[in-house]
Amino acid sequence: MLKSECPVDTFYTCSCLCTDNIFLDEYKLHVRFVSEEQFKWDYQHILKTLGCTTVDQFDIVLKKIHAEIERRKSLSVKSAERAALIKKHYTPLHPHVYHLQEAYLAPEFIHMMQYSLTNDATEEGLLKLIHSDTAPRVYRFPVFTKDFCHKLIEELEHIELSDAPKGRPNTMNNYGILLNELGFDEAFITPLRELYLRPVSSLLYPDCGGKCLDSHKAFVVKYAMNEDLDLSYHYDNAEVTLNVSLGKEFTEGNLYFGDMRQVPLSETECAEVEHHVAEGLLHRGQQMHGALPISSGLRWNLIIWMRSSQERNRLCPMCNKRPTLVEGDGFADGFTRTDVPAQRALCVMH
Repeated sequence: MLKSECPVDTFYTCSCLCTDNIFLDEYKLHVRFVSEEQFKWDYQHILKTLGCTTVDQFDIVLKKIHAEIERRKSLSVKSAERAALIKKHYTPLHPHVYHLQEAYLAPEFIHMMQYSLTNDATEEGLLKLIHSDTAPRVYRFPVFTKDFCHKLIEELEHIELSDAPKGRPNTMNNYGILLNELGFDEAFITPLRELYLRPVSSLLYPDCGGKCLDSHKAFVVKYAMNEDLDLSYHYDNAEVTLNVSLGKEFTEGNLYFGDMRQVPLSETECAEVEHHVAEGLLHRGQQMHGALPISSGLRWNLIIWMRSSQERNRLCPMCNKRPTLVEGDGFADGFTRTDVPAQRALCVMH
């Protein structure tokens, strides 16, 4: 049995999240939209260089942007409606996968957590237990057992084939599932973040909120032939991100990492990182990255965007300004009205 304690607070979103970082898939471009006049001034020229050369093409872009803004404004309400319908009508195939058990975790990952909680733990000592890849401060290590990954994918495919409503995980991934709507947050993702990931992140990323990760957004994404094959270069709305490859069978599709988002692309050299089934890649959320296309098969990934209110309350990572708070549900986008000191999680296992 796992028990955890964490600060309880009300979480908010920033008003910019309706207007900033809108992804135009056909042009592989992130944009900000406040008004049509501002948008034309900022992006009309670059869109022309990317192939948006006619009035009709530009109008299609505007329609997609307005539709995305409306989707974001109604996101909380729609998500709550989907969660209620899933809870009422959907019968899980594997109910046990919704509750974190230590038996699901790789022994190496448990050892990393246990070491991180010792009084004399250091970053140097922890790094001896982790694979450090060619990309700076990107760490690869086993997270789950392969048997658990198999069971989780069976559950995901079961709900995918059901009539249960499914929300798009984010603006860049078209295929996947929001795990809070399925009911994974309270008994699985939250204890995973508090009890296992936060101790590790405290040592690896103390400079970007790793010691006070107090909320998250978790989702799964799917890559398959004739669906999403890859993921464009981007950064996450997170302080620290965990990306776990769940399977199934696929070829290619490695991740690649650049520098932090503040570094111009012209000055960045990307490094490719292999991603094996049941392994996680832990990295800073503001580090630019993407996924190369798979060439065959089907791939599921579990993504956890972990957030630190102490960091983002000072500066919204999406608009680079002090956040203007808007009410949200659940963990929202990880902003709070006050900075809550991080408390070390208590772990009781029987």
